Amino acid sequence: MPLDAICLTALLTELRPELVGARVDKIQQPQKDKLLLTLRGKEQGGKLLLTAGTGSARIHLTGRSFENPQSPPMFCMLLRKHLTGARLAAIEQPPLERVARLVFDTYNELGEPSRKTLVLELLGKNCNLILVDADDIILDALRRVDEDMSRTRRILPGLRYRLPEAQGKQNPLEAAVDDIQPDKLLDTFNGLSPLICRELADRTPPQIVDFFTAIRAGVWAPYELSDESGPVDFSYTPIRKYQSAKAASFSALLDNFYETRDRTERHRGQTGTLLKTVTNLRDRTARKLEAQRQEQAEAENRDRFREQGDLITANLHTIKKGQAALTAQNFYDPDGGEITIPLDTRKTPQQNAAAYYKRYTKAKTAEKHLAEQIAKGEGELDYLSSVLEAIARAETTGDVAQIREELVEVGVLRAQTGGKKQKPLPSKPLQFVSSTGVTIYAGKNNLQNDKLTFKTANRHDTWLHAQKIHGSHVIVATGGGEPDAQTLEEAAAIAAWYSQGRAGGRVPVDYTLVKHVKKPSGGKPGAAHYVNYKTIVATPDEVLMKRLQQ
Repeated sequence: MPLDAICLTALLTELRPELVGARVDKIQQPQKDKLLLTLRGKEQGGKLLLTAGTGSARIHLTGRSFENPQSPPMFCMLLRKHLTGARLAAIEQPPLERVARLVFDTYNELGEPSRKTLVLELLGKNCNLILVDADDIILDALRRVDEDMSRTRRILPGLRYRLPEAQGKQNPLEAAVDDIQPDKLLDTFNGLSPLICRELADRTPPQIVDFFTAIRAGVWAPYELSDESGPVDFSYTPIRKYQSAKAASFSALLDNFYETRDRTERHRGQTGTLLKTVTNLRDRTARKLEAQRQEQAEAENRDRFREQGDLITANLHTIKKGQAALTAQNFYDPDGGEITIPLDTRKTPQQNAAAYYKRYTKAKTAEKHLAEQIAKGEGELDYLSSVLEAIARAETTGDVAQIREELVEVGVLRAQTGGKKQKPLPSKPLQFVSSTGVTIYAGKNNLQNDKLTFKTANRHDTWLHAQKIHGSHVIVATGGGEPDAQTLEEAAAIAAWYSQGRAGGRVPVDYTLVKHVKKPSGGKPGAAHYVNYKTIVATPDEVLMKRLQQ
C-alpha cells in the first residue's frame, strides 16, 4: 500500500513527540533517493529516514545503518550547509496531502535566526525532497523539474514552492456520513488508498461509519499484512483479506517491512541470475550428453561398417567407377539375403572399401573415449542438478555468494576480475535442536555439506541423507553416542525436507556413522559414498522444521 494521507497522518503523529525539539547531528545521503537525518536531544532523537523513491517513498525512524558513497551528493552537501545543528521545530502535513514538512530553526551566515523547511512529497512517480526558506522560496531539490518536464509545476532554485495541484476530491474526515458511498470511495475522497477503499467496500454501512469515526478521533494502529508467502503490505487498520499483525510502532512497521522487501528483492535478483546461468549450463550439458549417447549407440554397431567393407572387397570385380550403390548377396546374413551398400561416386571401389574400414576403426576407438566422456558428463549433470537444488534452498545473500564461490572453485564459473574483490558474506549450516535436546546440523549447499561431513563432524556422529536424490548432509552431533529414536526421526525429517523430495510424501532417508562416509576420488563438492547404512522413511514437515530450528 502506498503511504496514503491518513497513514502518513498517523505516522507523523507518532514522530512528533519523538523528534520535535531535537537537533540535527548528522546528514547522510547513502543512495540517490534516500536521506538519513540523525537527530539528538535530551529526550528526543533518533535516525530519521526519508525516502523519495518510486514505490518506496516514506518517512520513519530506523535502526538500520547505511554505507555512504565516497563523495556526498550535492543535495546532501546543501542540506549539511543549511541544517547541521538546526533544531526540528515542527513536523507538519497539509490537510490530507501526502506531503510531510520538517520545519527547522537555525541561523544564517550572519548568525541571524533563520527558518528552513525540508519538504518530502510522497507522490508516486513524482516523489521529491525539496529545501525551502522561510518565504517558501526553493533553495534546491533532490529532483529539479523544469518546464520541459512539467508545464504546470516547476521545481527549481529561486522559484516559490507550491503544493501539488489538488485532485478536486472531498476530505473524507469532513464529509457527512450520508455522502459516503462504499463503491465510489476512491473516486470521491482524497487520502484513501485503493487497499482501504476495497476493504471498506466489503464492510457494512455501520462498520464504515465506525471506521471514519475512529480515524477522525485519531484512533489507529500499525498493522503488518501478510499471506502464506509472508509480509505483503501494511496499514493503519486491520484488513480482512490478509493476516493482520499489530506492530510496536509505525516506524518499526515500515522499517521492518521495507528492509525485508529490499532484502528479498536483492536476494531474488542474485538468485535469479545465478539460477539462469546454472540452468543454461545444465541444459547444455544434457544436450551434449544425449549427442554422445547417440554416437555411442552408433559405435556399438560398428561391426556393420567392417562387414560392408568386406562385401565391397569381395565384389570389387563387379563394381564400376562412379557407381552409386552395390547390391550383392550378404554372406553375413544367415538367410543369405541381399544387401544394398551406398558408395561414394567420387571414389574407386577400393577407396570405398577403405572408407568403411576406416569408419569401423574410428567407431571402435571412439567407443572407449565416449564411455569416459559420458561418465564424466553424467557426473557433471548430476553436480549441476545438485547446485540448482541448493540455489532453490538458498535463503540469504551469503548462501548465494557461497554457491557462486563453489562454482568458481570447481571451474564452472570464472572468477570476477577487476574492481574490489569482495569476500562472500559468511553463511553457516542450518542448526536445529531435537525434542530431546540433541543438536542437528544441515548443510545448505555443497561446500557446507563437505565441511560438515568431512571436517566438522565427529567420526562417530550420525550422518543422514535422502536416498538417491539431491539434498543436505545432515549431522546428528551426539559426540560419539547413539542418537535416541525421537532425535533420529526428527533428523530424518530434516534430511527429507531439505532435499528434492520435499514436495512429495514419504522420503527414504539413509543413515550411517560419519566414519562410513567417504569422498569419492576427484568427486565434486557435495559428492559422498557411504556404506553400512540403514534406511528410515520420513515425512517432510515444515511445521517441525520451524519448531526445531535455532
